[in-house]
Amino acid sequence: MQRYRKSHCSNALFLPVADTLLLQAVAISAFCRIFALRIKERRAMTEEEQQANEQQSYHQMGRRGHRKNYCWPGTYHITISVKERQQQPLGRLAGDASKPDGDPEAPRVVLSEVGEMVEQELLHSIKAHYAMVEVQDYVIMPDHLHFILVVSHHIISSRGRETHLGQVIAGFKKGCNRRYWELTGKAAAAGSTGSEGRGKPANAGEAAAAQEKAGEAEAAPTSAGLCPRPAVYPQGYKVPSRGTSGRPPLFAEGYVDVMPLEEGQLETQRAYIRNNPRNRLLRMAHRDRLSIRRGDVSTALTPGALKGYLTRECPSSQFNADIWTALKGKLLTADGLIVCDSYGDHRLLEQRLLPVVCHRRDAALLAVQRARCLAAAADGAVLVSAHIAAGERDIMNAAAAEGYRMVSVEDNGFTDLYHPSERRMALCAEGRLLLVTPWRYSYRPADMGITVLECKAMNCVVQAICRTKDSWWKEG
Repeated sequence: MQRYRKSHCSNALFLPVADTLLLQAVAISAFCRIFALRIKERRAMTEEEQQANEQQSYHQMGRRGHRKNYCWPGTYHITISVKERQQQPLGRLAGDASKPDGDPEAPRVVLSEVGEMVEQELLHSIKAHYAMVEVQDYVIMPDHLHFILVVSHHIISSRGRETHLGQVIAGFKKGCNRRYWELTGKAAAAGSTGSEGRGKPANAGEAAAAQEKAGEAEAAPTSAGLCPRPAVYPQGYKVPSRGTSGRPPLFAEGYVDVMPLEEGQLETQRAYIRNNPRNRLLRMAHRDRLSIRRGDVSTALTPGALKGYLTRECPSSQFNADIWTALKGKLLTADGLIVCDSYGDHRLLEQRLLPVVCHRRDAALLAVQRARCLAAAADGAVLVSAHIAAGERDIMNAAAAEGYRMVSVEDNGFTDLYHPSERRMALCAEGRLLLVTPWRYSYRPADMGITVLECKAMNCVVQAICRTKDSWWKEG
């Protein structure tokens, strides 16, 4: 019986049944008292506090920075899409993708009346309600918009209440919705009693009266142009950005935010926004190369064969049954084989493919490997690499500088709206680059790398795509 002799606390695990039931009853009673207290506190809350809580929780979305406080200062790249993207209500693309910036025929977006209204709201309304928030670079595309939002200090609403980025975006979308409904004549569905109608005036005149009564009446900024902006509802009223009362909203729910933490990252985001019209025209001109193909690259590699490769390459401390199960769940498979999604010129796979994989054991021979890889590429071979080791990146960068053709194995999956960098997109359009990935997409913070096991799996996929061992260059 000595093996069951634990500390005094652990003896509670072996209490008699009657004592256990008594403890459960006491716990349930305590829970009920706490719950009743919370209900009492909720009833005692003022109507204004309840409305504030509703607003705070209403515009929730999947935030990319889980450790980021969205009330604090920061620089954000915001993307918002329209509800029905195929309708492209914000404008149309014009220009020639081959023309440089500044040319009369350079790529651009000709905004519609609705697009001009959104531009006005973006440039004037956000700053009017949140003095600490500034819109910088922006582009309004036919079916979405991008903009850089700079928050100089803690976000405080016009009523002096601390709030967060989601509420700033929600207010912008609500303002756009109201003007969109006016421009398009979208009327509320008959007899509708949607959430937008709860606790707010029935029309703009009553809204203005309510503002004046609350001592908050203020002239809303009106941009010169299309139509006068309707009165702004008091902040306490809940006006969902989704569009309710039977009226179709202009924008889809939520938004995407990217937080550029360093100056180089911020400049990359600015360039992406600036070149958005050009890149869209480029994709339209090369749809066969600049679009995602799902599962169209077969590696002829089974999950079992990959498991055997990893077993040989990895020590037991890095590879076991649980680790393999997790890794296998990330892989794309079809008909018992590992497959890859692709983006770029698929015809590159019809050429002679040679893997570029650098091993530490061959570090002394890196110059030889580099020379033979580049010589083969000059003869028409297509180099394939995961760009993991420094030597691999050096060889592939040299090949790109020479204009040679390449296949890059990526370390994450492609989302439906995936687009590579401007430089890589241009290479794909020119037929010099194909991007492939054997992975399902999963969100990963920018500072999170990949595991050694994933690196080795990608190197195995590189060889499987080429149907050639990575030591080929030693045989020349």
